[in-house]
Amino acid sequence: MEKKKLYNAYEQHEGYNCFGCASANEHGLRCEFYEEGEYITCYWTPRPEFQGFFHVLHGGIQATLADEIACWNIFAKVQSAGVTIALDMKYRSTVYTDRGEIFMRSRIVEQNARVAKMHVEIFNADGSLGSEAEVTYRIFPENVAKERLGWTGIEAFHQN
Repeated sequence: MEKKKLYNAYEQHEGYNCFGCASANEHGLRCEFYEEGEYITCYWTPRPEFQGFFHVLHGGIQATLADEIACWNIFAKVQSAGVTIALDMKYRSTVYTDRGEIFMRSRIVEQNARVAKMHVEIFNADGSLGSEAEVTYRIFPENVAKERLGWTGIEAFHQN
């Protein structure tokens, strides 16, 4: 299965500073995303400042990661933008900050013209499932996404 990098088209906007994906946000997660078949994926190495207990990735950061990758599913698969209206996290086992790169993936499990529901999984470096989430997004029509959320169109996310 081909792994295709998605470029952050929002970085062309002045003042863009998303906690989840802005590469210039020194305090943020700085996630990068890929399209792999039906999934949006992310390979990410947690930094120590994102721990809760010793060497454990804070649950709030895990929820943020789930929300962020679901959003990129809206960008790449729905080809629009939207906002989170529900997020249901399930913490299955410890996600570690000191054991290497973690892997996340998200896919759309249900969609209509107004709403998309994604299933997100977060895995430890050893491949064990750490947490999963059901994330629901309100999808904006493309013209509303452009006006309210600075949507640039899908072409900007697929650079050569």
